Amino acid sequence: MKMQSFIKLVVASAMVLGLAVGCADTAKKDAEADAAAAEAAKVKQSISAAKKANKKAKSVGFEWRDTGKLIKKAETSAKRGDSKGAMKLAGKAKSQAELAYKQYILEKGIDRSLK
Repeated sequence: MKMQSFIKLVVASAMVLGLAVGCADTAKKDAEADAAAAEAAKVKQSISAAKKANKKAKSVGFEWRDTGKLIKKAETSAKRGDSKGAMKLAGKAKSQAELAYKQYILEKGIDRSLK
């Protein structure tokens, strides 16, 4: 009778241990999925900010040649899952768009008429 009780205890312990390990693995996968979703949202926000800045520069006629191309490359990188590359490209595009608008502000203050 003692052997049968011992086997039941071992089987019950194995089941509890298996359940604990399985739940821990699921929690880890959920955490990784949440981190990936947060990173994707960050990338989307960065690309959106670059588009907004470029639209502002474009509205005054000072869009730089490569800014739109950088935004498209950032979107492509994001679709491929390269969050780091997409963030870098979107940041560069946003910076260029902001500089283009600053250029407009500086240029509009200069009198270019012939005297």
